[in-house]
Amino acid sequence: MSKIEIACFNPESAIIAFENGADRIELCDGLSEGGTTPGFETTRQLREKINIPIFVMIRPRGGDFTYSESELEQMKKDLVQLKSLNVDGFVFGILNENDEVDIARNKALVELAAPFQCTFHRAFDRAKNLEDSLEKVIECGFTTILTSGQKPNVSEGKENLKKLVELSDGRIEILVGGGLRSSNIEELIAFTNAGYFHSSAITDGGAFANPAEVVALKNK
Repeated sequence: MSKIEIACFNPESAIIAFENGADRIELCDGLSEGGTTPGFETTRQLREKINIPIFVMIRPRGGDFTYSESELEQMKKDLVQLKSLNVDGFVFGILNENDEVDIARNKALVELAAPFQCTFHRAFDRAKNLEDSLEKVIECGFTTILTSGQKPNVSEGKENLKKLVELSDGRIEILVGGGLRSSNIEELIAFTNAGYFHSSAITDGGAFANPAEVVALKNK
């Protein structure tokens, strides 16, 4: 059975995901911006309520993934504060002005997060050159890449996702996400051979995970 990470933009969704069998939570704020750093207090309270892994988004704003020095300092500060809450990992991704993986900056955050694991988020889908970007993310020390195969969604990106699983060869986990639903997960499991899948499980255009969708994703 595949593992399921649910992207949760509020603590209510995280509780729904936890109660309905999710393997991991990606906790963020800023639904309309595609995910930003959640609040310290929100994270603290949630940690007390659920015992499955919580990976916390570190992203100071929506928009692109090229950050100023002050934004980078904010990311470091947020990461250190949230690390004190006994979360399980962090989710971030930094590109340079040429939309290439910024090795030095990412590596600095990965080292700051240690011993916790880090996921390189869908900034990967904006990066140039699939193979080159994969190698750079591995070099930075990430344990996971969240990606739709550098396409707008997982269905369009399935060929690239399959390629990434093959190229990664167990060196890094390929977390398949971006337009993933219970209606298309079976095809993607079979086609890509990936082992971990990511969805918000939001089915009504609202802000909260749908309990039935979490169950359906997990049971495929």
